[in-house]
Amino acid sequence: MRQPAAYRVSHLDALEAESVFVIREVVAELERPVLLFSGGKDSIVMLRLAEKAFAPARIPFPVMHVDTGHNFAEVLDYRDQRVAEMGLHLVVASVPEALESGLVQESADGMRNRIQTPVLLDAVEKYRFDALFGGARRDEEKARAKERVFSFRDDFGQWDPKNQRPELWSLYNGRHHPGESIRVFPLSNWTELDVWHYIAREKLSLPSIYYAHQREVIERDGMLYAVNEFISPRGTEKPFPAQVRYRTVGDASCTAAVRSEADTVEKVIEEVAATRITERGATRGDDRVSEAAMEDRKREGYF
Repeated sequence: MRQPAAYRVSHLDALEAESVFVIREVVAELERPVLLFSGGKDSIVMLRLAEKAFAPARIPFPVMHVDTGHNFAEVLDYRDQRVAEMGLHLVVASVPEALESGLVQESADGMRNRIQTPVLLDAVEKYRFDALFGGARRDEEKARAKERVFSFRDDFGQWDPKNQRPELWSLYNGRHHPGESIRVFPLSNWTELDVWHYIAREKLSLPSIYYAHQREVIERDGMLYAVNEFISPRGTEKPFPAQVRYRTVGDASCTAAVRSEADTVEKVIEEVAATRITERGATRGDDRVSEAAMEDRKREGYF
C-alpha cells in the first residue's frame, strides 16, 4: 500500500498564508481599513499580499501615504505608477500642507519624522479609518519587536506597550470603541531576507534606488547620505561619488545608503544574508536620536 505523500509548505508559503489570513481577518472584523503605502519594499510586498487575498476581486480598501515632502523622487514615481496600474484610491496625508495650515511646526533639525504623527492621526480622524495596515517587521527594531500583529491604539492614537491583547492560537481581537483604531502588521514574522526572497519569487518591481548605482554622497556619523535638496555638506564634509544602494526608503533627509555592488535581486539577497545589522540600524539617522527614539514615536501614534 502506497503511503500518501507528505504535505509540506515552504517557509515563504507559510508566511504568505499567515499574512493573507491577517488581511482577510481585518476586512471581516473592521469597517474602514486602509493600507499604508509609501512605495518602499515592505509596503510593496503588503500590496501584493492584499492583491492575493482578494483576487480576482479588487482590493477593497484604499491606500494612504503620509507624504513628508522629503521623499526620494524615484519612490514617489513608483508609488504613483503602481497605484495607477492597480486602479487604487490613494489618500495622501501631506506634511507640507499641515505646515502651511499650522497643524504642525518644522523641527529645528529639519527632520519630519516626528511631525508625521499628528498628520497621520488627523487623516485617520478625517477619513474615520479604524484599521491601518503597516509594513513593520519585528526584526527591524526593538520597539517593533514588542508589538502585536493587531496593535491597539486609544482615541488619541497612542500606543501602550504594556496594554496589549493576547494573540493565542492566532486569534485576533479587533474590538474597539469609536475613535479608537488598530494598527495591523501582517509582516510581523517576516525578516528582511524573507521580504527579498518574496520579491524575487513574485518578480515584484521596486524603485531603482534599492539597487546599486552611482550617487554623490557625504559621510556623516558613519553613514553615507546622498547630497540633495535636503542634505548638504557641513563644515569639512566633502561630497564624493560612491556605488551605493538603499536598504530602506524613508525621508531623503534622514535615510542613508550603504556601499554595494548588488544591482540585481539575487545579489541583494546574497548581501542581506551576510549582513548582521538591520536596515534601520544601518541607515536611519532618525533612530539614532536616542535609544528609545522609535518607541517614543510609537507611543505618540506613529505607525
